[in-house]
Amino acid sequence: MNSQTFYIKTYGCQMNERDSEIMAGQLRQMGYQPVNDEKSAELIIVNTCAVRGSAEEHALGYIGQLKQLKDQNPSMRLAVAGCMSQEPGTIAWLKKHAAHVDLVFGTHNLHELPKLLDKVEQSDEMVIDVWKSAGEVVEHLPSQRADGVQAFVNIIYGCDKFCTYCIVPFTRGKERSREIPAIVNEVKALAQEGYQDITVLGQNVNSYGHDLTPAVDLADLLVELEKIDGVRWLRYTTSHPRDFSQKLIDTIAQSQKITHHVHLPVQSGSNPILKRMNRKYTREQYLDLIERVKRAIPDAVLTTDIIVGFPGETEEDFEATMDLVRQVRYDAAFTFLYSPREGTPAARWEGRDPVPNPVKKERLNRLMSLQYQISLEANQQLIGRTELVLIEGLSKKNPNVWAGRTHTNKVVLIDRDPAVDLIDRFVPVRITQAKTFYLTGEVVGAPVSDPSPRRRVELPLV
Repeated sequence: MNSQTFYIKTYGCQMNERDSEIMAGQLRQMGYQPVNDEKSAELIIVNTCAVRGSAEEHALGYIGQLKQLKDQNPSMRLAVAGCMSQEPGTIAWLKKHAAHVDLVFGTHNLHELPKLLDKVEQSDEMVIDVWKSAGEVVEHLPSQRADGVQAFVNIIYGCDKFCTYCIVPFTRGKERSREIPAIVNEVKALAQEGYQDITVLGQNVNSYGHDLTPAVDLADLLVELEKIDGVRWLRYTTSHPRDFSQKLIDTIAQSQKITHHVHLPVQSGSNPILKRMNRKYTREQYLDLIERVKRAIPDAVLTTDIIVGFPGETEEDFEATMDLVRQVRYDAAFTFLYSPREGTPAARWEGRDPVPNPVKKERLNRLMSLQYQISLEANQQLIGRTELVLIEGLSKKNPNVWAGRTHTNKVVLIDRDPAVDLIDRFVPVRITQAKTFYLTGEVVGAPVSDPSPRRRVELPLV
């Protein structure tokens, strides 16, 4: 290409964000330079998400909008990557409605991006190169990581759970774990560069290690990562309740670095619905797990995911979910209306036994109203406490306010002193006010960490 510039638009989870960092690293190695908007890019990659219908719609809408940009600049190259590319329906749609797309590739072969771009230059037609299954884990790929002190580290790819509503096992493939030494070396290198807040990633992160020889688990890995100098906080996402072992609970409880934010997606509080979802635990087993977490980690902040309106969900099923939320008292819950994913069993059930949209929305509103009240009450318990807060950037709504997070992932807003730069610093903050979704506070001491050696080109908006 004549102009070596690129722009990556990322949809979806932290795994997709990490994939975009790896694609950016490969492009930088090829001589490309990143730009901040698509209009000045000669290569645009749309990294897609297939977990929810809304994410797919947004991605397809964005791809459609890029046709005008392509018409204005025919030499520009447009690639579609990520989970949606693994779906035959997406490829068919792109062929029919998006002839301006030059390249389609999936989650299993993003490491071949340089070869794929060469194919594009040698072809007059859309290049489609999507692997149906994943190969071995590819190590030592270049990466362009975000500035600051936070970094994501993949530890396991894929998922073997096959929840009946979920497309991930089909788009990300079977579970493949990385070896502990490779992960430890990566985190050591990150710590030497100044990254202090490390999040280990997997579609089912606490399934890590079962496929290795000898078998290990997430607790074993976290123990090794805790030994690394320079790492202040260790996070992990996303967990499956079935694999959240007592060994892992005890490891978190005894750790000085593993954060006490425990995200355990329940999806439903009804045993019949959990069975239809193929979650492979019961309501009673889940509540027992929650009690064991609370006993071992009294200050744990509990969050969850809940799907409302799963096919066949009755009012009794939904009330069971409401009752579970009242029992657990989550600090926050990510709540979603069920949306069918093509190719999953639940998508077939949606046609036979759907919950009407008005009923779904009414139930979702009731659930959110309950959870918002519980979230506010949980946050009010923190007023007057002093928490260590990582200042991540500026508030979206007010540039005179810093936004940060506590050790337990609570968002904290703090009045900004223009004379002091606290971005990427860990600072003690006294909580002064509680809202449903965030806390406010005031700095009550000096930062406990040195400034990051990397500075942000743009301050992130929280």
